Amino acid sequence: MPVISNGPSSAASERSGARPSLRRGEPVGGSDGSSIRFSAAATLERYRAAIGSRCWLWQTWAVPTTTEDLRARGLVHQVTDEALFERLDAGGLTVYAGFDPTADSLHIGHLLQLCTLRRLQLAGHRPIALAGGGTGMIGDPGGKSAERPLLSVEEIRSNVESIRGQLARFLDFDDAAGPTRALLLDNADWLSPLTVLEFLRDVGKNFTVNQMVAKESVRSRLERPDQGITYTEFSYMLLQAYDFARLNEDHGCTLQIGGSDQWGNITMGIELVHRRSGDKAYGLTSPLVTKADGTKFGKSESGNDRVWLDAGRTSPYRLYQFFLGVEDAMVGTYLRYFTYLDLDEITELDQATEQRPHERAAQRALAAAVVSLVHGESECARAQEASAALFSGRVATLDEATLLDVASEVPASTLAAARVADGVLLVDLLAETGLVASKGEARRAIEQNGAFVNDEVRPGLDALVTGDDLLHGRYVVLRRGKRSYHLVTVA
Repeated sequence: MPVISNGPSSAASERSGARPSLRRGEPVGGSDGSSIRFSAAATLERYRAAIGSRCWLWQTWAVPTTTEDLRARGLVHQVTDEALFERLDAGGLTVYAGFDPTADSLHIGHLLQLCTLRRLQLAGHRPIALAGGGTGMIGDPGGKSAERPLLSVEEIRSNVESIRGQLARFLDFDDAAGPTRALLLDNADWLSPLTVLEFLRDVGKNFTVNQMVAKESVRSRLERPDQGITYTEFSYMLLQAYDFARLNEDHGCTLQIGGSDQWGNITMGIELVHRRSGDKAYGLTSPLVTKADGTKFGKSESGNDRVWLDAGRTSPYRLYQFFLGVEDAMVGTYLRYFTYLDLDEITELDQATEQRPHERAAQRALAAAVVSLVHGESECARAQEASAALFSGRVATLDEATLLDVASEVPASTLAAARVADGVLLVDLLAETGLVASKGEARRAIEQNGAFVNDEVRPGLDALVTGDDLLHGRYVVLRRGKRSYHLVTVA
């Protein structure tokens, strides 16, 4: 099977004059026949429209074809047949991506495929989001140096139900979408009833062990005698191949997308589709998302915790902060991967990063776009407000959950409720919390109007912190100067 890797970007083609390009300020025809001008404000409005409707204007006013857009964004790593590009540009394909329920939430590692599915739906294709209620019982060995721990049936079912809602937020499942209406399926529906004998006769007979051992996900494990690979995980690629075959037979699906680590599994599925139905099927992989140093993208700054798409695991504020902290070297890549901003707008943000990196304009655009996509514009606005709160003196206006998110990044301590009831001298509290080195320094801070309680200057050396100062009945935010904060929790 031929492998077509990503060639020169469309940006390079544009510079060489290979295709026409819209320039800022040129009139572009609107859907109502009116003239639309390229501007930052118009781009934001179009982005909001794209993520909130079935509009696929992004394809026609930014680049001439779907393929051009995918290539320009760096989303094409490998493709099984170059003929796919013509099919993508024509529209009307049914395409799927799978998501195994290894936890009760999807995470940032899933975001690229979710965004690509949505991008293809906006371009006129029908997406299928496949929850792996069946394959999740086994676990994909791809990208893993050791076998995954098996989850119980109850855990997997619970996880599937949890991620269903997250998958539904990215795609349009409304009947009004017509032939591009998305489907949300669970492969447990056909894998669970499948007997061992049926599986071996109908699926296993189509592949040789030689083929399976040659796949990178298997070979890398076999090369480690201390780990090896169990027959359970060895069979995973056949289960995923059967998924593709069933989706082809039941829904006319002819394209599977995934990360580059899914290449082996995808090609097995293409072969099974051809053997069972004779249909021509395709595979398209995108690059694995990494940081500038090549390590996996999607962990918190500590490197220990995943960044989740569920607000209960990773709050919108923390998600915003995560993308706000993206390194300059990668922010342009992530803007192309995870947002629907047009390519000219992203190029301008690239230039802003190069010329004025301290403004972090690209990071702010990226963080706003992702949080809006995952949690909605209202949560994005709250995250932006919280992000600005520590630097604009508005901490006291935050709701409790957001206050705790913001305060998690500053030093904190606990104070007995009895002391607050009697009133605590601000001089004493500033020194006890370590905001100042001594009571003498605390007095000077107060005299210079540099001591704040809940963002308000508290003058006078006899100033007290009392129960009236408690935010949400139990918190006090102390500040010295412009940037030194401390959260006091009264208990």
